[in-house]
Amino acid sequence: MYRPSQEQQPRGQHRARAERRRSERRQQGLRALVHGSLRPRRHAPRRADDRALSAVDWHHAQWLAIALLIVLFSCGDSFLTLLLVERGAREVNPLMAPLVAGSAATFAGVKIALTAAGVVLLTQLARIRAFGRIPVGVALYLLLALYSALMFYEFHLLGVP
Repeated sequence: MYRPSQEQQPRGQHRARAERRRSERRQQGLRALVHGSLRPRRHAPRRADDRALSAVDWHHAQWLAIALLIVLFSCGDSFLTLLLVERGAREVNPLMAPLVAGSAATFAGVKIALTAAGVVLLTQLARIRAFGRIPVGVALYLLLALYSALMFYEFHLLGVP
């Protein structure tokens, strides 16, 4: 078998071989996750028709702000709901009504967890168009507006000006 000497090898080829032997990159999952989170490479899809969830690993800061506001409003809504129930109101959401009757911590935890999971999913889908027309990101704005209206309504019920 013929092996060219180091002088005859193309430039950089010997270094690449040495770097591969140093460590296997697939065995460093946590390091790759942290590195990819701090230094994302895909700010936009590579192809115009690329609509996969993994096509983008960086999202605009506006989506973070909207997601945080929605989750904060969900926390506020659960607190105000518990206050209103304590004053004699009833929960009209049939999925949450049994939880309100039980533990307040369970109600708040389930409500916030479900909201956060939905917000994460909508944020991942924000660039995709639903039904081929409407960007899914519009649903995040709509959800934020609905939570704002709900918070105003609950403050009104509490008698806060």
